Amino acid sequence: MYFYKFAKGLLSIIFRIIYRIEIKGHENIPEKGRVILCSNHISMLDPIIIGISIRRPISFMAKKELFKNPFFAKLLKALTAFPVDREGSDLTAIRNSINVLKEERILGIFPEGTRTKKMDIESAKAGVSLIAYKGKAPVIPVFIETNYRLFSNINVYIGKQIIVDDLFDKKPKTEDHKEVSKYILKSIYSLKNNRGK
Repeated sequence: MYFYKFAKGLLSIIFRIIYRIEIKGHENIPEKGRVILCSNHISMLDPIIIGISIRRPISFMAKKELFKNPFFAKLLKALTAFPVDREGSDLTAIRNSINVLKEERILGIFPEGTRTKKMDIESAKAGVSLIAYKGKAPVIPVFIETNYRLFSNINVYIGKQIIVDDLFDKKPKTEDHKEVSKYILKSIYSLKNNRGK
């Protein structure tokens, strides 16, 4: 965790020099306890922006391809990230996610599973809802608005908690989790229009 704090401090200085970062809704992040942050995904820089925008450490789920390089894999693990196979149901990634939540930490997930410039509702992964349900964790939607050009604005909108349990009236099936994940994705993109409200 010391390396995480060091890296966060260094990157925060660098990124606040080359970008104008504004964060809205920071009060929606609890000071302690398990939480899942779900954000839109437009660039490989997104985890850095979210990481320096949130006071608490975040363990991100990252595509397994990033871990193929031994040096990069070691770096990502030092930053508490862990791999996920985006092509199918990755039980190990789900277990790792739930373990993060059991330790009362923050888990970071990109529900669309890949970078995209606009919302594709069908790309929402059912696993997001499943992890929140199994991990008994609230979901907090986050929307990043930027083009990542040097010295441009980066707006980070943080929404209010979504309690997944409240969205089910019976034990959920896979299709139910898919629908709730779609709801979470819609909540993320609605932050842009509502400016984080």
